[in-house]
Amino acid sequence: MDSPSRLQLTPGRALAYRKTEARGAGCDKPGVVFLGGFRSDMEGTKALALEAWAREAGRAFLRFDYSGHGASDGAFEEGCVGDWAEDAFEALTRLTDGPQALVGSSMGGWISLLLARRAPERVSAFIGIAAAPDFTAEMAAEMDEAARAEMAETGRWLRPSAYSDEPYPITRRLIEDGAAQFVLNTPLRLPFPVRLFQGTADEDVPVSVALRLLDHLESPDARLVLVKGADHRFSGPAELALLTGALDEL
Repeated sequence: MDSPSRLQLTPGRALAYRKTEARGAGCDKPGVVFLGGFRSDMEGTKALALEAWAREAGRAFLRFDYSGHGASDGAFEEGCVGDWAEDAFEALTRLTDGPQALVGSSMGGWISLLLARRAPERVSAFIGIAAAPDFTAEMAAEMDEAARAEMAETGRWLRPSAYSDEPYPITRRLIEDGAAQFVLNTPLRLPFPVRLFQGTADEDVPVSVALRLLDHLESPDARLVLVKGADHRFSGPAELALLTGALDEL
């Protein structure tokens, strides 16, 4: 596969991205931006499936890696939600034209909501896939005495991961910055359609988070779809069909 394109942010710091241009009837419709999750990248199953849908539909599509993720510059451990939200804002405003449908997976759902709060005129719809707003609060709450001591001594906590043999480094900066980015503690006005998808077998983001988000947000058309047995990846054929069906509808 050819190398991804790069969006230069500052000297020595660039984001990797892949963009599909609109064609035909799709030129008159909003594009789609995929925002991945915590420590994920733009080469995942959902991103590629949605890109294939966009190509077939003639719609513009953008996927990218946050700094410290995937093929982008930077070290993961040096980043935080505020940094990655700024990356997403730069990608949205510099690489797309007009309103876009944001598809946010897990942490990408939180970042999508930050984008919508900052630039609502650039958002035509929001699709959240196991959206995880304010998840750093849960991380902080689950730290036991040993984890807090590790954080105090080293500035980070090596949190075990269900997806890798290597633990995740959770830094003090990630936790502290996360609190400044919360979206569930102030009004969240989303003046466009919202579709939330949540698996009942998700062990990372419980159904209660989706219900709280649905109850908290203000939208003229907001719906939550619970899929029995779907896990956090939400990337089986049936789940992917739900996502592309929502894009068709919106």
